[in-house]
Amino acid sequence: MEFTVQQIADLLQGQVEGDGNAKVNRLAKIEEGTSGALSFLSNAKYEHYLYTTGATAVIVSKTLGIKQPISANLIRVEDPYSSFSTLLEVYQQAVAAARQGVEEPCFIGENSTIGNRHYRGAFSYIGKNCKIGSGVHIYPQVYIGDNVTIGDNTVLFAGAKVYADCVIGNSCTIHAGAVIGSDGFGFAPQKDGSYKAIPQTGNVVLEDNVRIGANTTVDCATMGSTIIRTGTKIDNLVQVAHNVEIGRHTVIAAQTAFAGSSKVGNYCTIAGQVGVVGHVSIADKTIVGAKSGISKNIKEEGTFVQGAPAFDYKQNLRAMAVFRKLPELQKQVDELREKL
Repeated sequence: MEFTVQQIADLLQGQVEGDGNAKVNRLAKIEEGTSGALSFLSNAKYEHYLYTTGATAVIVSKTLGIKQPISANLIRVEDPYSSFSTLLEVYQQAVAAARQGVEEPCFIGENSTIGNRHYRGAFSYIGKNCKIGSGVHIYPQVYIGDNVTIGDNTVLFAGAKVYADCVIGNSCTIHAGAVIGSDGFGFAPQKDGSYKAIPQTGNVVLEDNVRIGANTTVDCATMGSTIIRTGTKIDNLVQVAHNVEIGRHTVIAAQTAFAGSSKVGNYCTIAGQVGVVGHVSIADKTIVGAKSGISKNIKEEGTFVQGAPAFDYKQNLRAMAVFRKLPELQKQVDELREKL
């Protein structure tokens, strides 16, 4: 695919500085740009590449001052990183739109429907009474159980599994190996020391524009629904237990785990390897640092916590500074004991 610099600028609502008729046909890092490439600059530490890159065009900030001569044409926008992300999204959609049709062998159950412009890869399975929208891409070896609903333009990559009765919204992405709707971890202890499995009769609801990373698991509710709301992005290798609710536009990094019935607010940021105990609530716009343990409710909006158990981020930094000095403090205590 080939576009003029002006066409790209129009798409991004930017302004061209240079030759708007120059043509680009691929995306590249600014340090690797060659003729025909389109790149971007958002981090100041890469600015020196702007003056040496061979890229035909570079997306930059409207406020960037040019300090040396450059050969590339510029597309000036409000936010270069966001604009480049938009381009990648458009490119991905164009590639996806080109992939349509049904590969064999694959299976679709009775009373199931699927919209137009869809793709079904080989060895994919769709159960009974499913309702699947238009523009959906189902890659090879995807399993979709009975009574599942999937909205328009959702993508399920190879090997993803969606259990019966789950609901997935529009424009969601479920990456390879993810499991949506597996049993929640519920067992009743018995008098003889054994455990009896509690039937998990609920489902999972993913609202629109949700991303589920590779090998992430979202368990169904014991009763009702495990819910991930609009715009939330979940990384690879995350565990979401039964009856958890995660709010809108929250981002969650890898190896994080949420125990049953925990509730996470809107616009939160959860870093990697965070553990959240069951039945706690996390307020909107909370930031949780890596390797933290959330053991109680976070009630105040906009809180930044770190540690296990987690507490105020700045206090945690001060505590860690003291912790690193403990050997020296112990030595001083021992010396004082000897003097006494």
